[in-house]
Amino acid sequence: MSFQVRRVAMDLPPVQDCRYYASTMTWALLFVALASSGFAQTGPTAQEVDAVFPDAHALYLDVHQNPELSSHETHTAAKLASRLRSLGYDVTEHVGGNGIVAVLKNGPGPTIMLRTELDALPVEEKTGLPYASKVHTRDDAGRDVPVMHACGHDLHMASLIGTAAVMAHSKTTWHGTLMLIGQPAEEEISGAKKMIEDGFLTRFPKPDVGVALHVGNDFPAGKVAVAPGYAYASADSLRITIYGKGGHGAAPQITVDPIVIAARTVLALQTIVSREVKPGEPAVVTVGYIQAGTKNNIIPDQAELGLTIRTYKAEVRKQILASIARITKAEGDAAGVPREPSIEEYEATTAVYNNPELAQRLTGALRAALGKDNVATAEPLMVSEDYSYFIEQGIPSFYFGLGGADPRKYAEAEITGIKLPFNHSSLFAPDVDPALRTGITAEVAVLRDLLNASADDLHKITHQQSNPSQ
Repeated sequence: MSFQVRRVAMDLPPVQDCRYYASTMTWALLFVALASSGFAQTGPTAQEVDAVFPDAHALYLDVHQNPELSSHETHTAAKLASRLRSLGYDVTEHVGGNGIVAVLKNGPGPTIMLRTELDALPVEEKTGLPYASKVHTRDDAGRDVPVMHACGHDLHMASLIGTAAVMAHSKTTWHGTLMLIGQPAEEEISGAKKMIEDGFLTRFPKPDVGVALHVGNDFPAGKVAVAPGYAYASADSLRITIYGKGGHGAAPQITVDPIVIAARTVLALQTIVSREVKPGEPAVVTVGYIQAGTKNNIIPDQAELGLTIRTYKAEVRKQILASIARITKAEGDAAGVPREPSIEEYEATTAVYNNPELAQRLTGALRAALGKDNVATAEPLMVSEDYSYFIEQGIPSFYFGLGGADPRKYAEAEITGIKLPFNHSSLFAPDVDPALRTGITAEVAVLRDLLNASADDLHKITHQQSNPSQ
């Protein structure tokens, strides 16, 4: 057995370099002790988490202060790749753009995937934190925009790095192949698809099981939450263009007013869920914007609507999309439009579905590692996640929630009824210390449980339930 310590170029301040050295030396001593005692358990010890926490926390601060927009995560991906290489992982960069795939082989056994996202959002941070992002950049349209990790991807990356270190330094506790994924462009619902199109399933071993987590203020830091079955909804983004006949606002009789048609269409679309979908079936149809016209006394030639549709079941999704097309065409016909409205779908992803048998097994592993009271049952959410593309490729998965709320503020919110900032808010800020420690602990517990099973055993568990959203 050998253990090599070397400095990794991460552009960190000197104090953080010192923490990295200290963390690495702590691991050297801890690993020797674990190896000599025949250590074997699912959840990591407090000492294991303490050993990796300084470097994981340093990465969190770094990427939080230096966020990058979707499909532009060049430096973020490089930071993860550098750290993973230093831990002994075989790292491939630029998979589907800025995606990274890191593989650590440890004898025969299953292949288990753990995924994190890399990208941030065009949001101006207003948390007031001393390490708040002040980054501005140009988006793909050339506009100057602020950038913030308003969805918690910075914490996801830090958790993955901490977990990667624990797993690399405790190889006597598991067997098989561990695959770590840094996925770009999740916020555009495109990164997972691009990685798959770039040969993810042919260039690398196909995972027997995939794992991911997402932090939020739904639960206090220190807890995790599991939703067996549906976790997140499918999403369809539509752009509807209604074509009219413009003219003077004082002479509407010689025009075909697309704004009036758009208004009627919006109201009619809102009857789909209330009058066409079976009561109790989760579904959302939201018109997020109407764009039309330039002046109050000019009737424009066209109006544009932006929609998002959220469902769980494939048949409900199909029904709603067909209803939108029918209603949009009918409203145009009723007004005598010169051209049939166009409907463009420019983003789409299916629902994220947790294999129930797998969720039951791993809930037990989480309870053993965190305590029964710290593992809650989560309600399915209507937000979406392009992790579903991996599930579509036949990778049974476990996607769980990580509590991020300050426990004191969470308790106050429970009393007052005032909601804490949700993901994508300019005020979203996880309680980093307990949330990061819990994220590392939970991921290690889940990975060790899966990597102590055989591929055949996992197949027996996961083949029993397919994703009904597909």
